[in-house]
Amino acid sequence: MTIKNVAVIDIGKTNVKLTLVRLNDLNEIDILTQPNDVLPGPPWPHYNVESHWVFLLNGLHNFQKLHGIDAISVTTHGACIALLDNMGNLVAPILDYEHTGPDEFEVEYNNIRPSFSETGSPRLPMGLNVGAQLYWMFSKNRELKAKTASIVTYPQYWGHRLTGVTATDLTSLGCHTDLWDPYSRKTSSLAEKLGVSAKIANTISSHDILGVILPEIAYQTGIDPDTPVYCGIHDSNASLLPHVINQPGSFSVVSSGTWVIVMSIGGKQPDLDPSKDLLINVNAFGDPVPTARFMGGREYELLIGEKIIEPTDKEIEIVLLEQSMLLPAVVKETGPFGGRKSNWLGDEPSIGSNKRSVATGFYLALVTAHCLELIGHMGPVIIEGPFAKNRCYCMMLASVTGCEVRAMNGETGTSQGAAMLCAKDLSFFVEGSSVIFTPGNSLDKLFKSYSKVWKESLTAT
Repeated sequence: MTIKNVAVIDIGKTNVKLTLVRLNDLNEIDILTQPNDVLPGPPWPHYNVESHWVFLLNGLHNFQKLHGIDAISVTTHGACIALLDNMGNLVAPILDYEHTGPDEFEVEYNNIRPSFSETGSPRLPMGLNVGAQLYWMFSKNRELKAKTASIVTYPQYWGHRLTGVTATDLTSLGCHTDLWDPYSRKTSSLAEKLGVSAKIANTISSHDILGVILPEIAYQTGIDPDTPVYCGIHDSNASLLPHVINQPGSFSVVSSGTWVIVMSIGGKQPDLDPSKDLLINVNAFGDPVPTARFMGGREYELLIGEKIIEPTDKEIEIVLLEQSMLLPAVVKETGPFGGRKSNWLGDEPSIGSNKRSVATGFYLALVTAHCLELIGHMGPVIIEGPFAKNRCYCMMLASVTGCEVRAMNGETGTSQGAAMLCAKDLSFFVEGSSVIFTPGNSLDKLFKSYSKVWKESLTAT
């Protein structure tokens, strides 16, 4: 069957999206979205998967009626697993990784977790290490492990609801779970210590077909019952995939959303410091990828809100001259400046002002540039997601790195990358259109002066 239109389920930490992607040119034909709300419990804060499911089924029905669907792919945020019983039902609600519960047994868990040299996974707070989630949940509910027949990663949870087939994928297991050895390409020693080696579902490649949709799904949506559902992929790796295929030489991809994930391909061999939120991710082909991250999208929301402000060139120049700047970290629990408390140098621009928007863009770019330096970046920098539309961010990033910055067009690079999993021949892909920012523009001296003061202020505080 020829695949023309791919419906992509995209579960981000902030929003749930359903996007219809035309496969031959990766054009996003239609997009639906709703907030990813978290329910308070009991027994713990968890994702409202039943609300998501109704939204997704309605969206699939509408897409099929309006455009036709030939395949389904899934991409989701990381640090998330589902525990299923023998009937394929959830044994417990899916834990929100921002819940602090797993910190309760921090000492005990640290005594059994593998070293960074084995997993490339740093010790992270809350439930950001899936292994810590499992340890905490099993400790809080002694019957939970026995009731669990299968552990699936989050993209495959949705694939399971569509097909009835259980699996895990390389990119999700390789996303700071503590459960994956990216160098040996197998589960880490932690799986045996937790007693879950036999419960972790079969690990397959993101581009493998998981199965075809269940008859009841076909009936509810009108989609052909032979429609394939592909295994799925971690969202940052979905953003990375098109460029791994198409981009020669060394480069880095910045996937922006709630998290800013900075990934280096073919750069210098870095000496990763896990205390700075540096880690190894695993790409769609199973290869280790040096990665840095911080909660840049969340920081933007805290500083600006949801309003998008487009400042003028004059306003940009004024902020550069006045050197009003923000030092990290707004979300101090994560990122290379974790533990630092943010503060403004100079007058803090008022909330809602264009000056605040400019300074925020600069701040996020400077943190990103620091991340790039830590992971051995070389070559062009490719920006995916909302930050690609932030001119202040892109201009500062080009100046401070001295590299070409390509701000990709499109609503979400994750959906395009996930759709590509359905292509038989990936060589068809031609990198999409982008806005190019280069160092050496008319304000370059001001950018460099601003960034110099920012860096010096970091060491002085």
